Amino acid sequence: MPLHQYDYLLAIGTIFAALDAWNIGANDVANSWATSVASHSVTYVQAMVLASIMEFAGSLGVGARVADTIRTKVVDTSLFVDDPALLMLGMVCAVTASSLYLTMATRIGLPVSTTHSIMGGVIGMGVAAVGADGVQWVGKGSGVNSVNSGVVQVFLAWIIAPGLAGAFGAIIFLITKYGVMVRSNPVWKAFFTVPIYFGITACLLTMLLLWKGGGYTITLTDAEVAGTIVGVGAGFAIFIAIVLMPWLYRVVIKDDWQLRWWHIPMGPLLLRRPDPPANPEHTAIQDFYAGHLTKEELDARRAAENGDVEVVGEGTATEKKADVLEGSADSDDGRPQRPQIKKIVGPKPEGKWHSGPVLFWYVKWALLRGIDQDVVSAQNRKDVLSGDLEELHAHAAHYDNRAEYMYSFLQVMTASVASFTHGANDIANAIGPYATVFQIWEEERVPAAGKSQVPTWILAFGGACLVIGLWTYGYNIMRNLGNRITLHSPSRGFSMELGSAVTIILATRLKLPISTTQCITGATVGVGLCSGTWRTINWRMVAWIYMGWFITLPVTGIISGCLMGIIINAPRWGYGN
Repeated sequence: MPLHQYDYLLAIGTIFAALDAWNIGANDVANSWATSVASHSVTYVQAMVLASIMEFAGSLGVGARVADTIRTKVVDTSLFVDDPALLMLGMVCAVTASSLYLTMATRIGLPVSTTHSIMGGVIGMGVAAVGADGVQWVGKGSGVNSVNSGVVQVFLAWIIAPGLAGAFGAIIFLITKYGVMVRSNPVWKAFFTVPIYFGITACLLTMLLLWKGGGYTITLTDAEVAGTIVGVGAGFAIFIAIVLMPWLYRVVIKDDWQLRWWHIPMGPLLLRRPDPPANPEHTAIQDFYAGHLTKEELDARRAAENGDVEVVGEGTATEKKADVLEGSADSDDGRPQRPQIKKIVGPKPEGKWHSGPVLFWYVKWALLRGIDQDVVSAQNRKDVLSGDLEELHAHAAHYDNRAEYMYSFLQVMTASVASFTHGANDIANAIGPYATVFQIWEEERVPAAGKSQVPTWILAFGGACLVIGLWTYGYNIMRNLGNRITLHSPSRGFSMELGSAVTIILATRLKLPISTTQCITGATVGVGLCSGTWRTINWRMVAWIYMGWFITLPVTGIISGCLMGIIINAPRWGYGN
């Protein structure tokens, strides 16, 4: 029998759970796709479409596993058995505090941990309701079991998540760098390694799905699970070698500028095509380093701007200064520029506000403004956090552009896997507490830990709100990531995303609600340091992100605790007997 006397709590919880999920989409999804957009492997609109599909699939298919951790293993819910409505109120306070804090953080462009935001809210309400002893600071049991649950895992995640993701990302990139990018003829070496990386990525996604990630039951033995993982990875690598690689061979090695992406399904038949006619004005491969100067080019340009004839280089100072400052199809100050992105919304037409064209423009602005953003150009704006981005990017090596192009396809898959794992891991931040609110309202009792499934419609509700947040406000955080931390390219970006995805998959398997923000930031720093100098990293931005991590849990805990304490201790006045 539903607790209809608490309908207002269910309504408030629904509103703020939706806001929390919206903020997860706006604040956290950039973790998976900022690297791909920054390295120009996909456009911002393409990233939004792919992210929507993968995030929703991860939320609906695998999100229930971590959701149970958030709602039952931070505060001892058995203390609320005699008063389940108190736990219902507490979870509403927790999700309210989390959503309010995330709204503020997203507005100022601070990439924070949405995981730690809701955990802070749950801890705060737990302390206010049942005291500090009611919070599971350390998990039950001994050894590993004592640290893989409870609040202690949050503090360990501050170190383990970015450190582990950084290590994985660095290892993957170093193998790619010294095995492909700095070798002679890197294009052919990339041609043979890309299918292998595709297979490894498929193995990781299969691991997540088979390790009892969702609400389905796996009846395979350990040996059968291992065989399935390896078999799927090998099969996908063979599929890529047969279908995608002939197309890449024609485009990259044969410079077949006439081919388009829809020719990919032709597979081996493309090898029978005659060589394309010479046409230097057309190329299928974009310049992934356009807009970024090498250290030598930057020094020469700045020397020319300052009139320093000693540093300009060969030729007369006048000639060299003219060459550097004039540029080729560049901006007036010599900085290489990318083509301007065509706006979807466009300028506001003339006329009264109620005229047809103006009203249509307002509709487009409301629905499409969130994706009508040039986040790559926004990453280059100068402010107190950016420092000298040109100098920072100039310390990173430029690799063969054709080899980078091959890794751009791989980066799309690694970003998709990272997005799927994010949906699986982080949707719990919003729907975990809300599922408790709904089940107490519906069943009049506290859900048993590990025995009560999260309803599918709640997972879908959270996933839908996440996607809406991504489309409407995701650009605000995405422009603070990517190239504002270090220079991105497809080979670097795929290493970052794969290292982050490995860490998140392991955490999801161990039911640890770690922060995807910490994982991608750690992987970005790890890969950036592989250039051999700390000067490739924007430490101001890294410090800004770390500051957000450290204040998140206590701030949301205080807000939630204050809300809970005020409500349960407020004076009550009655009329009559």
